[in-house]
Amino acid sequence: MRYFHKAVLAATCLLMTSCFDTTPTTSAPEATVKQSSSGICHDHTSSSYTRTKNFKAFDSLQTCLDDGGRLPKSKTKQYDAAEQEALQEDRNFVALYNRNDWPHWIDGDGDCQNTRHELLISTSRTSVSFKTEKTCNVIEGEWLDPYSGEAFHDSIALDLDHIVPLKFAHGHGGDKWSREKRQAFANDRENLLLVKASLNRQKGAKGPDEWLPPNHLFRCDYIAKFMYVMDKYDLKLVSSEKRQIDRMLSACKG
Repeated sequence: MRYFHKAVLAATCLLMTSCFDTTPTTSAPEATVKQSSSGICHDHTSSSYTRTKNFKAFDSLQTCLDDGGRLPKSKTKQYDAAEQEALQEDRNFVALYNRNDWPHWIDGDGDCQNTRHELLISTSRTSVSFKTEKTCNVIEGEWLDPYSGEAFHDSIALDLDHIVPLKFAHGHGGDKWSREKRQAFANDRENLLLVKASLNRQKGAKGPDEWLPPNHLFRCDYIAKFMYVMDKYDLKLVSSEKRQIDRMLSACKG
């Protein structure tokens, strides 16, 4: 009888793989888009994304919608606008842009000075003044804005501009990047310039085919810097953008 019980136990353990195997299991990678049991497609920008536990996973909003899913009411207008923008630019639309997915102005070395303030210090043509004795936040110095050609002494008048805007990068291949790569891009000093705040906001997420600095003497340098960053991160222009920017580069050489 004792041998019979051992045989039963062994057979039971064969059916229950966790009987002897204590190796920790690895969890499946988190879904990019979750289609809930009610058929709603939630990406990372949805407030219900984390709360949705029972779902069908998809790699993009579009594939979720193609499968018969639908957007949350709050996302419908945003999605329609983004989809139309992608169509106009002759590229595929994959996911809504969310600036929070691109961590920027980080304090990488833990010295209390984030990316913006470190650049304010390193690019000032004079010694800088700080808001407090902790020397975290720069308030005064002297900076030359290449977009306008003007000099500034008050740091509040300057924005830290991404030469290749975050939203532009998102629509040209960055939507597929990891959060770590997006953070590296968002804080890459080769893609950053301190410029007059109003010009940065005027530029928005436009590429050189839609916006150039009013300072004509800097335009060729600006286009070259833009394309350097695009190549560095293997971001792809659509054909209409490439034709126009190639013409600009040729004009700069000629």
